[in-house]
Amino acid sequence: MRRTTTSLALAAAALLLAGCGSHSGKDTGKDTGSAGKVSPPASTPAKGGCASLVQLKAADSGRTVCVAKGGEVRLTLDGTKSRPWKPVMADGSALKGINAGFVIQPGQATAAYQAVATGTEKLTSSRPLCAQPTAPGQVSCKGIQDWTVTVKVQ
Repeated sequence: MRRTTTSLALAAAALLLAGCGSHSGKDTGKDTGSAGKVSPPASTPAKGGCASLVQLKAADSGRTVCVAKGGEVRLTLDGTKSRPWKPVMADGSALKGINAGFVIQPGQATAAYQAVATGTEKLTSSRPLCAQPTAPGQVSCKGIQDWTVTVKVQ
């Protein structure tokens, strides 16, 4: 009996610890903190009021950020295999793509840019609003979730 109780206690502890780093699995597209508020983009201040490093997530869609010339913009859009983000597109000449590292999870989009010229650039991506049907006869969803951030380089 003692061996069973010890095994159950160890199994319960392992499950409790495994749950500490997990989330509910809901894919809301928003990055919320413990108070339920949307987190601002992470940035590192630089001279002139613009950041030397701006880190963006899906919740930052619609925002305008400022990055200092010579600084970096990095972003990670967490998606799922059934609702993948398209590769991020940059429209302008103020940013130059640099190595963003590896995409770890299916559906995720990552990108990194160096601010090389003064100006404004728009970053965009999109993904399906809902998972595509997996069996005949299921309802299809044609909605798209757009992601756009305007980057000002000064």
